[in-house]
Order: sequence, then C-alpha cells, then structure tokens
Amino acid sequence: MRNHLVILFFLLSVLFSCGEDDSRSCTTCTQEQTPDFQVCEEPNGSASVNGQNTGVSYEEYLASLQTVGASCGN
Repeated sequence: MRNHLVILFFLLSVLFSCGEDDSRSCTTCTQEQTPDFQVCEEPNGSASVNGQNTGVSYEEYLASLQTVGASCGN
C-alpha cells in the first residue's frame, strides 16, 4: 500500500509540474513625471502595471514606455 502511495504522489507531482508556468517576471520603470512603478509580464504574455493587466503585450508596452522617455530595467 505504501508503494502505491509513493507512486501516486510521484505521478501527481509530474502531472502538476508539467502545467503552465504561472511565474511572472517584473521590472521597475522610472520616468520623470511619475513615481517609480513596476511592469510585469503575465503568464499569457501581456503586461501588468502595479497589478493591473493592461491587455497589451509586454514587449509592446515596454517599447511604448521607452518611446515616451521611461527607463525600465531589472
């Protein structure tokens, strides 16, 4: 019985570890007119600012910020 539980645990671990990666990567941006703020790339590829999803791709959003003079980096 114990071996069955070990095997079941192993299979469940593999199953859940193969799911979509829910991690976010974030960077801090600065701009003269605003306080520093955080831009994150959500698992679906969109950007969020201070926890609010923008609905715009992360790369596009960062490019737009840089166009208006913001500086973003880790």
